[in-house]
Amino acid sequence: MSARPDRTPLPRSFYDRPVLDVAPDLLGRTLVRRTPDGPLELRITEVEAYAGEADPGSHAYRGRTARNASMFGPPGHAYVYFIYGMWFSLNLVCGPEGHASGVLLRAGEITVGADLARKRRLSARSDKELAKGPARLATALDIDRSLDGTDLCAGPTSPLSVLAGTPVPADQVSVGPRTGVGGSGAHHPYRYWITHDPTVSPYRAHTPRRRST
Repeated sequence: MSARPDRTPLPRSFYDRPVLDVAPDLLGRTLVRRTPDGPLELRITEVEAYAGEADPGSHAYRGRTARNASMFGPPGHAYVYFIYGMWFSLNLVCGPEGHASGVLLRAGEITVGADLARKRRLSARSDKELAKGPARLATALDIDRSLDGTDLCAGPTSPLSVLAGTPVPADQVSVGPRTGVGGSGAHHPYRYWITHDPTVSPYRAHTPRRRST
């Protein structure tokens, strides 16, 4: 039998490292979302790294705004943003305060609270699809902008935290370009996922938007 996932909360020092070290190290960890209806837990299976103002693919590339302010704060906090006028995405802030790097949680396996997730993800054809993609993950876990800036290290009273879980060996981690990122950041190998895991989202290259005439 495999060992049970470690329930120890990740300390702030875990996040206070370079983003390219934190991102793959998040695979296999347990994201806990505490809601009024009960807790949900997710085993993280796919992530993307964004390296702040040095990264053309990052929201922080052009500096601090009201939208991305949480990215410039201390490590171990959540950055939640609204995209395409429809969906939310969850990022975990890492690196030193002011550096604005973060890890986007792209996909995971719901291990606790799947009944709650199903109510929010009625279009999911199976439990493997409940959190297969960043928007689906946020929807399944009831994550929105109200959680932006949440301290992941505040303990059991926090609505979001990350437990040690079961880290994934390096030989089981795949690396590639980020989904949907264009321009000079398109080919950065900043996407990490658990090889062959069925909850990982499909890769899609950036498609430039056509301007209306």
